[in-house]
Amino acid sequence: MPFPAQTIPSPALFTTTFNRPLLKGKLVARYKRFFADVELDSGELITAHCPNTGKMTGCAEAGFTAWVQPNDDPKRKLKYTLELVQNTQHEWIGVNTNRANNIVKAALQQGLVTELADITHIACEVKYGLEKSKIDFLLTHADSSQTYVEVKSVTLQEPMTTMGYFPDTVSTRAHKHCRELMHVLTESSDVPRRAVMLYLVQHSGITQVSPATHIDPLYAQLVAQAKSEGVEFLVYNCKINEENIVINQQLNFVT
Repeated sequence: MPFPAQTIPSPALFTTTFNRPLLKGKLVARYKRFFADVELDSGELITAHCPNTGKMTGCAEAGFTAWVQPNDDPKRKLKYTLELVQNTQHEWIGVNTNRANNIVKAALQQGLVTELADITHIACEVKYGLEKSKIDFLLTHADSSQTYVEVKSVTLQEPMTTMGYFPDTVSTRAHKHCRELMHVLTESSDVPRRAVMLYLVQHSGITQVSPATHIDPLYAQLVAQAKSEGVEFLVYNCKINEENIVINQQLNFVT
């Protein structure tokens, strides 16, 4: 169900700290998309849930340092969740894509996304558009204008460079979101509207982001079209460690 709209309280109330201390180990293998075997520093071999539907290119190599969060929920079959990895360059990578929206939401509540200022209400997972979509965040501002924000998590890094790409595989869902954001700007509305695609970089080795033309050329075409029609594209990276993940600073979006 959609989260209710909410008035923004004090920024000090918000955190993206992990619920429980993470356990360190070595990644043995990621397989069947949602499973990851990890050898903990204690010597125990565990299987963790891997909440990431992407290919995780460069993010799931055997031998990478892995950080998992334990979970005591009796309804869960797997008692650990793979949250972070560190590659051979000791770069931090957030692999739990379910966290992306929470990270962005905390940043919006704390005013850390400077392009999206004077927010008075946030609504999540609101139905919109022509293709039965749900926007990640619908913001209402002090002047009653609205901003539609779609969030994309970026972890794909070009080898031997600091360039990041989205998506990491052909994504019909990402195509749809480009079309829906364009529609936001063309349909009739009683209030001024903005449409924003926000790329959240959860990889400390990435310093700029580009559409992955070599992987999904249609997505790159739709991004170019959306940008020409007024959709805004923002990129923010994160500070990542074993205690928390928080938005850090804006990066360049290269088209």
